[in-house]
Amino acid sequence: MRQLLLRPGAEELTYEIRGIVKKARQVEALGYEMTWENIGDPIQKSNHVPDWMKEIIADLLKQDKTYGYADSKGVLETRKFLAELTNQNGGAQITAEDILFFNGLGDAIAKLYQFLIPTARIIGPSPAYSTHSSAEAAHANTAPITYKLDPDNQWLPDMEDLYLKVKYNPAIVGILIINPDNPTGMVYPREVLEGFVKIAEEFNLLLIADEIYQNITYNGITAVGLSEVIGNRPAISLKGISKEFPWPGARCGWMEFYNREGSIEFSKLCQTLENAKMIEVCSTILPQLAIPRIMSHPEYRAYRTRANAQIGKRSEWMAEILGEIPGIKFNPTQGAFYNTIVFDEALLHPNQKLPIEDPRLQALLDTWLTDATMPLDKRFVYYLLASERICVVPISSFCSDLRGFRVTLLEENEEVFKDTFRRLGKAIQQYLKS
Repeated sequence: MRQLLLRPGAEELTYEIRGIVKKARQVEALGYEMTWENIGDPIQKSNHVPDWMKEIIADLLKQDKTYGYADSKGVLETRKFLAELTNQNGGAQITAEDILFFNGLGDAIAKLYQFLIPTARIIGPSPAYSTHSSAEAAHANTAPITYKLDPDNQWLPDMEDLYLKVKYNPAIVGILIINPDNPTGMVYPREVLEGFVKIAEEFNLLLIADEIYQNITYNGITAVGLSEVIGNRPAISLKGISKEFPWPGARCGWMEFYNREGSIEFSKLCQTLENAKMIEVCSTILPQLAIPRIMSHPEYRAYRTRANAQIGKRSEWMAEILGEIPGIKFNPTQGAFYNTIVFDEALLHPNQKLPIEDPRLQALLDTWLTDATMPLDKRFVYYLLASERICVVPISSFCSDLRGFRVTLLEENEEVFKDTFRRLGKAIQQYLKS
């Protein structure tokens, strides 16, 4: 080309959650059926959208207004409805003007980092959700900055690690919290969230909370929203309906701005995000119109309670099947619908294998394993694909020095779920013993 096309940092935009699909499709092309555990899509795993929810959407499709533009910031009635839900928690109070809709949280995250100056860094958790870590790294033209989540302490954050990194890196202007967490399934206790706020106050930082799984908790755990502990600090909460309804194909998410006028710089950022949305005109209107009707429906709370309980039950099945296998560790899942399994790294080496009977699969696998620097958890993931046709995501792809993999707790069919994890457990044991 006449000139370089990519800005520095663009190559940091990676997404192994979907990238692993390319390998899995190669296995499918050989005539094998794949078990998908790589992505949090409830619909893909036999989740049923309730008929009453479908009726609401069908009714909206009959109305002409559904086919027009929304307000640039989002449907006003929906923003008022969501503001009231947040205000009922008794913390930071917002109005409809403090809510801005996007075409999914991926869109919101990209916009947020797009308008930060490259020298302004947002520190996030590790393991990290790829959309956040990749976008932050791409905007800064360098690797993401992270604080540790501790697998030996229920995946809670290492607050000393966070504090020291913030203290000695003045480029850090904000802290990202993912609560409930993806990929670990951990839910932050109130006192930990208050610890984040305390650090933000000391160093005058912005807080950003990805709370898309906030209403997906179970086993006696309830998530505390950032608005409940934020006080007068400037903050952004990222929310959406993709997992909760579930309606991932709606691509509907929003930002809530807390204490917008508490900082001139934060107020300018909020206004810039709104201006960017006005240039686009608006986000998709149908799911916005559906939100108040669905969330205020008399069956909605009971539906969410049942769905959460089912995820909690599957987390117990997973623990029963994998809990006694030596060489791995994981924590009880509290929220979202993921779990992260970590290997004892002393037991991993580059010569481990799983049996593969089909020479076509072996030949395919050999092409995947040519990189001598490949993290050892990714090597296991590739063997699992070829041997058991189970697609998971290596934790090294979540901006982590740990070695392991993420699974989902979404499969509705009990027999299929248990069979998947039994096969997974057998593969782990065979691999570590090889």
